[in-house]
Amino acid sequence: MGSLSGSSPSHSVVEKALAAQLKSGDWEIDGRLLTIGEKIASGSCGDLYHGAYLGTNVAVKVLKSEHLNEALPVEFAQEVMILSKVRHRNVVRFIGACAKLSHLCIVTEYMPGGSLYDYLHRLHNVLELPLLLKFAIDVCNGMEYLHQNDIIHRDLKTANLLMDTENVVKVADFGVARFQSQGGKMTAETGTYRWMAPEVLNHRPYNQKADVFSFAIVLWELTTAKIPYEKKSPLQAALGVINEGLRPDLPNNVNPRISDLMQRCWEAEPNNRPSFTEIRLELEGILHKVQDEQVS
Repeated sequence: MGSLSGSSPSHSVVEKALAAQLKSGDWEIDGRLLTIGEKIASGSCGDLYHGAYLGTNVAVKVLKSEHLNEALPVEFAQEVMILSKVRHRNVVRFIGACAKLSHLCIVTEYMPGGSLYDYLHRLHNVLELPLLLKFAIDVCNGMEYLHQNDIIHRDLKTANLLMDTENVVKVADFGVARFQSQGGKMTAETGTYRWMAPEVLNHRPYNQKADVFSFAIVLWELTTAKIPYEKKSPLQAALGVINEGLRPDLPNNVNPRISDLMQRCWEAEPNNRPSFTEIRLELEGILHKVQDEQVS
C-alpha cells in the first residue's frame, strides 16, 4: 500500500483553477492519511483503487495525470459538488476528496460486492425474478432520489451500479453527472453507447428521461444476463439506435409486465417514458404479486 503525496508543476495550475471552482468544505481530506491498494477498475479519465482512510475500507478514484488540464478542475469540482450533496441508501456514499495532491482523487465507500456488470457477465449469474426485481427497485430508488434533487446521471449502466455485502445496489460514478437546471447546452454523446438514449446520440436537447432510457437497457440486462447488442460494436449499436430505432431483442419467457415496462422506458420520444417514481411503483407491484404467488 502506498500513500498519495507529492506535487507537480502542472498541478499548481490545476490547484489554482480548482480554488475558483470549489470552496473547500468538510469534504476535503488529508491525503497523507489515505493509502492506496490494488486497482479495481480503469476508466478513460481515472483509475479506481481499493484503499483505506482512517481505518475504513474505501474506494479511491484517482484522476489520471495526463488529464490534468484546464477542463479537469471543472469536471472534478462538478463531481465533488454533486457527491457532497447526496445521501441515500441506494447512492454510493461520498467520504471526501483530495484537491491538493499531484493526483486529484475522490474517495467513496468501498463496495465489496463489485458491479452488477461483473455479477451478470463475469460471474454468469442468472437472476431469479424476486432478486431481479429487488435489484431494479434499488436502482429506481437511487435514481428517483437523484432526479428529485435535480441531478441527471448521464452514464447509468450496470458497470456503474455497485453492490455491498447485503446485495444492496447503489448508483455510483458521477463523473459526467450534472444538475439539470444548471443552464447551458447539454453535451451530446455523454455516457456509454450501448446504454445511451437516442436523443443524446443524436445531438438533440435532452433531460432526465435520458436516464430512464438507460435504465430500460439495464432492466433488459438484468432480465437476460446478456450484454446489450453483443454482436455489434458500440458504434454499430449507436448507429442502429439512431438510424433504425434499434432496441435489444425482447427476452422470451419474461414477465409480461416487465417486458411492457421495458418498452415504455426505451420509447423514442422521451416524454412518453415514465418517471422513476412510476417505474418504482410498478416494479414494487410486480414484486408483491410474485411474493404473494410464492406464499399461496
